[in-house]
Amino acid sequence: MERMYLSVIIPAYNEARRISATLLDIDRYLSKQKYNYEIIVVDGYSTDNTVQVVEKMKELVKNLRVLALRQNRGKGYAVKQGMLETQGKYRLFMDADNSTTIDHLEKFWPYLKKNYDIVIGSIEIKGAKIEEQAAWYRRWLGRISKYIIRIIAGLWEIHDTQRGFKVFTEKATEQIFPKQRINRWGFDIEILVLAKKLGFKIKELPVDWHNPGESKVNLKSYLQTFWELFKIKYNLIINKYKIK
Repeated sequence: MERMYLSVIIPAYNEARRISATLLDIDRYLSKQKYNYEIIVVDGYSTDNTVQVVEKMKELVKNLRVLALRQNRGKGYAVKQGMLETQGKYRLFMDADNSTTIDHLEKFWPYLKKNYDIVIGSIEIKGAKIEEQAAWYRRWLGRISKYIIRIIAGLWEIHDTQRGFKVFTEKATEQIFPKQRINRWGFDIEILVLAKKLGFKIKELPVDWHNPGESKVNLKSYLQTFWELFKIKYNLIINKYKIK
């Protein structure tokens, strides 16, 4: 049996309205590729009919399945479960709102073939394109928070830790994600901190980013991310991750 080449993980919570369009877009791209792939929607115990919508989409989208969690423990937890559930040689997680489309993989592959272990999307480096529809303060808060994250987390070389479009090799996935402890918005910071501590090579590439006005990220999300950032720093100080 041919081994899985690419696994696409999509964390979803109450995404019944948007998930179908995202899945169809992913299917249009992947169905033209020559490699073996799978698409996994990880539902974080939605209160709408997200699971039912995805199950119905199996009639139109190949290699699609749903991992339905029994409680809502946050986006980070959903991503972790999906990344460790899959079998792909390469594992991509991306947002359910399709803010960065899957065809960006075309410019990611050359770096993965050059022995980079992780390639991440960024809107803070030259070449990125941004279509913003959210409240004005989000862009302002986002820019300030990125500098704070880079300083406190020791990730100065990474300009944008928070973009929901990241590809990991199988080896990186299996060494990083079992150590992940942050379940909500700060998980992106933690997995990159762990990647750096474990010696994995990370490449940051510009992406196009469409930010819909109905995004679930709000002021409370920023405050929670900062709290989790300090938890990550504390975990590093006391070596809670047990990395030599």
